[in-house]
Amino acid sequence: MSAATDQPSAELPGGLRMPLLGFGTWQITGGQAYDAVREALDVGYRHLDTATMYGNEAEVGRAIRDSGVPREDIFVTTKLPPAQAGRERQTIAASLAALDLDQIDLWLVHWPPSSDRQSVATWREFRAIRDEGLTRTIGVSNYDTADIDALIEATGEAPAVNQIRWGPALYDAQVVAEHRDRGVVLEGYSPFKTTDLRDPVLAGIARAHGATPTQVVLRWHLDHGIVAIPKSATPARIRENFDVFGFSLSESELRQLDAMAG
Repeated sequence: MSAATDQPSAELPGGLRMPLLGFGTWQITGGQAYDAVREALDVGYRHLDTATMYGNEAEVGRAIRDSGVPREDIFVTTKLPPAQAGRERQTIAASLAALDLDQIDLWLVHWPPSSDRQSVATWREFRAIRDEGLTRTIGVSNYDTADIDALIEATGEAPAVNQIRWGPALYDAQVVAEHRDRGVVLEGYSPFKTTDLRDPVLAGIARAHGATPTQVVLRWHLDHGIVAIPKSATPARIRENFDVFGFSLSESELRQLDAMAG
């Protein structure tokens, strides 16, 4: 698998495809960030997740340029810090310059701004910036359903994506349904930090597939149609986390893992 279109993906507004498996870069900076992203692209990841707050956009951009992978084959996400609400244009200009890109694929509001009024104002500005072509699509992160509904009520448009903490122990069928009903793609971060990787049910399912518990957690996301963005700076782990396309989970196994949420 090489191009983003070769991998399982979620459809976003306008027919844009977002690979369900991405590479997260939180807490990786400097040369380590560059090396990790180069490794990820070499392995086959075609979805990269960064943010202004991560302080690594320049390294991510340099890794993209040096990888030899065509830009159109890579889905790039970055995020606006809530403290920059009201400075959306300056922030995306800085992100594009750091990444050395003409356009971002997905731009997220990293956390809800301090007030509902500012949240709506930022969302309106996001829509305008999207319509000008600086980002292909827009979304949010760490929003709850009420936050999303406020944006829809004010503007008539839902975010394409909501990126939240997610994993089997946080599974909530109602949250999944609320996103689906609003046409919002659910994207999960910190899939391993939110999971007891020693759980005997998880370990048993991993053994049945000749996989590791972390691979099963990622496959659980994919089989639910939820985007996952695991992060690692270790080459072996980066490769292991991408090696999840050779098996799938049964409905029974999915239900067992869902039940980890209690």
